[in-house]
Amino acid sequence: QVQLVESGGGLVQPGGSLRLSCDVSGSSFSIYGMAWYRQAPGKQRELVAIVSSSGSTHYVDIVKGRFTISRDNAKNTVYLQMNSLKPDDTAVYYCNTVSKAFDWGQGTQVTVSS
Repeated sequence: QVQLVESGGGLVQPGGSLRLSCDVSGSSFSIYGMAWYRQAPGKQRELVAIVSSSGSTHYVDIVKGRFTISRDNAKNTVYLQMNSLKPDDTAVYYCNTVSKAFDWGQGTQVTVSS
């Protein structure tokens, strides 16, 4: 059974940076396009960034130029480097495949506040 374990969140001041990690166990990780999603309080979960199986990337407009998604197929891990963080980035961050094929993990809380 596939498990998704997100980590790396925390409290950071506006303008700060965090690097999130998602460890994926129990799957042929390299064949999947992977994505980061986030859910802010009172809002629906939304897509943030995608990295394909070949490594190409896509970002939603609100994080372009600030976030970088990457993957390490040898470690079955996908990363999200977040720079120039804003209070609106506050949310629980999750990873999953592009098609949301796996059960959701617990997520990792990111809070951007002064």
